[in-house]
Amino acid sequence: MPAPTLMTVTGTTLVLTGPPPPPRRRPRASRGGPYRRLFARPGTRAFTAGNLVARLPMGMFGISAVMMIAGQRGSYALAGAVTATGLAATALVAPWTARLVDRFGQARIAVPATLIAVLGSLCLIVCVRTQAPTWTLFASYAATATTPNIGGMSRARWTLLLRDAPADHHTAMSFEQAADELCYLLGPVAAASLCTLVFPEAGTLAAASLLLVGVLVFTAQRATEPPPTGVRPARSSSPLPALLPLLGLFAATGVIFGSMEVTSIAHLDAHGLGAAAGPVLALQAAGSCAAGLLYGTRRPRGLRACLVVLCAAMALPWAAAAGGSLVPLALALLLAGAATAPTMVTAMSEVHRRTPEGRLNEGMTLAVTAILAGIATGSAAAGAAVEHLGTTSAYALPAAAALAALLLGLASRAPLTRTG
Repeated sequence: MPAPTLMTVTGTTLVLTGPPPPPRRRPRASRGGPYRRLFARPGTRAFTAGNLVARLPMGMFGISAVMMIAGQRGSYALAGAVTATGLAATALVAPWTARLVDRFGQARIAVPATLIAVLGSLCLIVCVRTQAPTWTLFASYAATATTPNIGGMSRARWTLLLRDAPADHHTAMSFEQAADELCYLLGPVAAASLCTLVFPEAGTLAAASLLLVGVLVFTAQRATEPPPTGVRPARSSSPLPALLPLLGLFAATGVIFGSMEVTSIAHLDAHGLGAAAGPVLALQAAGSCAAGLLYGTRRPRGLRACLVVLCAAMALPWAAAAGGSLVPLALALLLAGAATAPTMVTAMSEVHRRTPEGRLNEGMTLAVTAILAGIATGSAAAGAAVEHLGTTSAYALPAAAALAALLLGLASRAPLTRTG
């Protein structure tokens, strides 16, 4: 049925007009949930795909190296020392790599840095297979320290794209935290399966391949790449002084991660439930992943609120472990994992706020380095606590680290109320 013709009178003239215009439809990008709006932006799906492929190996390299070296050389002590050396090298090299990324651009630095890291992994495989001298293992794994901070580069792209949309930026940062948890959830499982079901070097080989392919796909998306500063940064513009109060908080959260993992493995093994360690730890990571995605659909909270919840949640595994039952402990770890994502998202947003312009990759890499240092410290401290205090008492360590994070967060003068 044709639309009716409308008539109006202008002075003494009868004017025929057409049908009224249809109601304006909202742009597609503004409809749907926050994540649908996020990925409706041009180029976001492409760089996210490459980013996820490149980030998955972050959860694979460590366990792959341990299983490969221990399987061929028969020494977990050697395997642990090699991976610890690589972690220490990363703490030294990663901020410098990030500084070069900020100065010269992601593609120009990330690709050659990734090639060096991949060659280090391949060299490690050769040295292990050929029974090369022990020092070659340390040197090879140390070369992987040039691996660029993929998560940081992805967050830098979101920050550029969403600089005028703080609500969408919060959603993007929540997604990135959930992606971190997903990769650290799936990475160890994939690595362990490859090393045991295929051959001992398969985990390292697969991780190196995924890293290279993912970085190439990610850096090929030039339209969303932040422009390089092109100048040598002045010493006065370093993000370290502004971030120093927060780095202690990130180190404390790293202690939570490292100590919780070691303590849970030891506790379950002591109760004859060693086979459940993988699924239980996966449940903790899944809780954090789900909480991160949910948090991205809500208004951001203040750092104080997140840290208070974190403190309460980290006391739950300690209480559940005293009962000696698997189900309460698994649920407690699920809730503990769910409390970490909002804290990390909020703290990372504070890193964005404090980092000088043009130094975002370096600022986020400093935060990640602090977390890695905390994980190493927490793992070592938890091992000693298990030996001397028992597996139940060792759960006090992540609870104490959460309390330390709260105190450090308050001392950092970060915003204590919601920011958006």
